[in-house]
Amino acid sequence: MQQPEERDEVEMLSLMLLIRRFEERASQQYQAQKIGGFCHLYIGQEAVVVGAIAAIRPDDYVITAYRDHAHALARGTSANACMAELFGKATGCSRGLGGSMHYFDKERHMYGGHAIVGAHVPLACGLAFACKYREEDRVTLCFFGDGAINQGAFHEALNLAALYKLPVIFICENNLYAMGTSVERSTALKEIVDRAEGYDIPGVIADGMNFRDVRDKLAAVVKSIREDPHPAFVEVRTYRYRGHSMSDPASYRTKEQLEKYRMDDPITRLRAQLTREGKLTHEQFDELDKKAKQAALASVKFAEESPEPPIEELYNYTYAP
Repeated sequence: MQQPEERDEVEMLSLMLLIRRFEERASQQYQAQKIGGFCHLYIGQEAVVVGAIAAIRPDDYVITAYRDHAHALARGTSANACMAELFGKATGCSRGLGGSMHYFDKERHMYGGHAIVGAHVPLACGLAFACKYREEDRVTLCFFGDGAINQGAFHEALNLAALYKLPVIFICENNLYAMGTSVERSTALKEIVDRAEGYDIPGVIADGMNFRDVRDKLAAVVKSIREDPHPAFVEVRTYRYRGHSMSDPASYRTKEQLEKYRMDDPITRLRAQLTREGKLTHEQFDELDKKAKQAALASVKFAEESPEPPIEELYNYTYAP
């Protein structure tokens, strides 16, 4: 059985930079009309998925909602395959048939990319149930936004997970807004983590702007689950710097709120921590950022030069063979 990796923090900072620069390029290409459909960016939330991935093994399972570019990149899917999917090309991680909201990489145990709010949460239970049924020492991470916690599927899933003691971690990426509606206006509970208490599931709050806090909180939960399988709920409080999607001007937010969170940028925070501790120089950071920008730019070139999916494949994969 694979053992958990000790993930180097400079490597994790590099991954956060790759996600940031990839998303910036995706934004540019969407505005240039190279990308169609919906496109939801992860800018500002990088510490959430990178911190979580740092706490698990490569053979553990990951499933998420439609803001999924970062999750695929964090899991190891190449920037080329991710950008090609946005372009609808055959070289994309879902063969150009999924687009922004339907990334998938079975080899790396990244099982979507799901567009219907909250609908993938029961699927996470299915993944976790399969692991328990096969007596595998694996954990499933299920990411979703704060808007998903008021969906019926979410409550059914948590109830079943608690009943069957499934090894699944429900990770609520609380970025304060369900589309354009603030969590204060959409959710009766003041503390989202309290939802877990109603199903006798242990709950934890993590600072989503702090890579180390996310990693350490998740690592403790993962360790507990491996020792004695059970579900857990982690509310990660974060913030997205862009609107809900590319078509959202985010006019419902104040400039003061946005600036407050920009001052607490997760990349800047981890960089400062590593610099203070003598683990990173300004020159090394600039080189990491340069490589991230080059990888993002190269992914656009790769996507542009990749072939379109054959028209005869249009209706493939609708049903299992």
